[in-house]
Amino acid sequence: MNSNPRNLRNIGVIAHVDAGKTTVTERILFYTGESHRIGEVHEGTARMDFDPQEQKRGITINSAAVTVHWKGTQVNVIDTPGHIDFNIEVRRSLRVLDGAVVVFDGVAGVEPQTETNWRLADGYGVSRIAFVNKLDRVGADFRRVVSMIEERLGVKALLLQLPIGAEGEFRGVVDLLTMRSLVWQRDDASEAPHVGEVPAELLDLARRERARLVEAVVEQDDELLGAYLNGEELSVEALRSGIRKGVLARAFVPVLGGSAYRNRGVEPLLDAVVDFLPSPGDLAATESRPAADAQAPLAALAFKVVSDGHAGMVFVRVYRGRLRRGDTVLNAVTGRVERVSRLYEVHADDRIDIEEARAGDIVAIVGLKDTLTGHTLSDRAHPVHLEEISVPEPVIDVAIEPRAQADQQGLAAALAQLQREDPSLRVRQDAESGQVLLSGMGELQLEVAVERLRSRHGIEVVVGRPQVAYRETISRETEVHHVHKKQSGGPGQFAELRLRLAPLARGAGLRFESRINGGAIPKEFIPSVEAGVRRAAQAGVLAGYPTVDFLATLVDGSFHERDSSTLAFELAAAAAFRDAAAQAGPTLLEPVMAVEVITPVDYLGDAIGDLHRRRGIVRNNTARGNAAVIDAQVPLKEMFGYIGGLRALSQGRAQYSMQFDHYREAAASERAALTLA
Repeated sequence: MNSNPRNLRNIGVIAHVDAGKTTVTERILFYTGESHRIGEVHEGTARMDFDPQEQKRGITINSAAVTVHWKGTQVNVIDTPGHIDFNIEVRRSLRVLDGAVVVFDGVAGVEPQTETNWRLADGYGVSRIAFVNKLDRVGADFRRVVSMIEERLGVKALLLQLPIGAEGEFRGVVDLLTMRSLVWQRDDASEAPHVGEVPAELLDLARRERARLVEAVVEQDDELLGAYLNGEELSVEALRSGIRKGVLARAFVPVLGGSAYRNRGVEPLLDAVVDFLPSPGDLAATESRPAADAQAPLAALAFKVVSDGHAGMVFVRVYRGRLRRGDTVLNAVTGRVERVSRLYEVHADDRIDIEEARAGDIVAIVGLKDTLTGHTLSDRAHPVHLEEISVPEPVIDVAIEPRAQADQQGLAAALAQLQREDPSLRVRQDAESGQVLLSGMGELQLEVAVERLRSRHGIEVVVGRPQVAYRETISRETEVHHVHKKQSGGPGQFAELRLRLAPLARGAGLRFESRINGGAIPKEFIPSVEAGVRRAAQAGVLAGYPTVDFLATLVDGSFHERDSSTLAFELAAAAAFRDAAAQAGPTLLEPVMAVEVITPVDYLGDAIGDLHRRRGIVRNNTARGNAAVIDAQVPLKEMFGYIGGLRALSQGRAQYSMQFDHYREAAASERAALTLA
């Protein structure tokens, strides 16, 4: 493993689905010598898409890690899914990465999932470079994509290259740092780019863009700025250093271009990864990201759990200290001590045994039994708890049951394993029907989960039609007094409490606080009150959906020295919640999706009319090349089967993408139908 954090890069490749992200990653593997043949997504030979379902569907489902080397630097690369249903993979990858390559489709530009991933990277403080891919496609427009990056993502784009040729004539780039051209004579990666003079027709533009580049870069360094103002010629190395400073400060985003499928632009992209993206040692220490000190006590974050049929592997990012095979470590979340049986450096579906991992490394561990996504592993003598990984709320449910009754127990175990691997999947039992409900971010994610039950666990299941994952909430404040008292021969049960519920802003979830003073309720019973509220909230009061976006406050109460117990207070809290919620104006919430429809202009009116019929709100429509782009918000319930209707009204020429946007109060008719069901 890498002993010098300065020579290490932990990066992700992120994009909207079909932007060419995995193709870029496959070329990175080839050019760095990690693979000796180029894998193709459309042929099912992409090394990073090694899961059978990925090969079958032609999309990335799981984030995959690989270690490569380029010009003396070790680069740990994580290829992430582009489909919104698998957004948890992007979230947990970005949480442990230092930098990212964001791939943009040269025709489509900034697409919805790109924007979502960009905001996530902002939240995790990840430095980025942009790669405008597919510049060989009809309709590709490098400058338009750069403008979209600035306008839609709110960042300053720093051009490092200009394309030479357009669409089918795209053949290379002008490197604005060296003012040289890089031209790829062949598409088969058999030759390095030819380095030459800047084409005459691009020379004036290249000079203007280089001047803009220099002006942006010198602002990052007082010494460079002084030299620039004195009229001195700045060296290429000095400019590279200034660009690196700007990237680390997230003052701008360098933009490069190419066509990964035609093997054009990948080598300069790798150079940019090494030159401009941060090493672990470059980053300032924060509460969620300790300084990369190999001599300090261990602090590592588990970000992915994988079951391979024998022993499960846990992927971890080591932030500080060292991790050795055979070590015992503390799981700071569970409080349990776990043993590191084996350590691996991961190469997609291959792995190499290693003895030690150091600060900055990303490795896989075998032997951890109780460690889940987001758990912190630390030195037993120096416990530390790193910020956990946020998990999106599911918006869609399916009822699921085994085809054979004998598989009932096996199904429960298999679902538990799926949840361990993918924390955005949820399993619950409907309180009224007794059905087991599997919940997730979208139909595709649930389809993949069901297929894994069949292929990996050998369990045939009957699956119901997808249903919307509604939520319940309250609309006004209320306070109730409840006494739980039971006497039946043996020890009694007693718990008295006063509980107040108050609505919170949409998306706030469930918060609990205690105002108990003076020991009216002993401290050991307070967690039971919270547990009771949370359990009852999960079951809802209107239609059996989880209740969210409220504050529950334990105001007062009393206990009995002999008859009070944790169970008594949990039962009392659950009953108090049900009483209070029923009086607090309970209402139903439905998930609303952000929908982007791309259609030929001829079908724009029909597409907008169809969205209106689906209770959609069209926020904007713009031109993108010769197509129209509709930006709308539509209730999820109305989007089931949408692709068939869209294809029918556009003669198969329109397409769409959607992702969860927010919950809003359901229409009165919707509330009535669900509460009477």
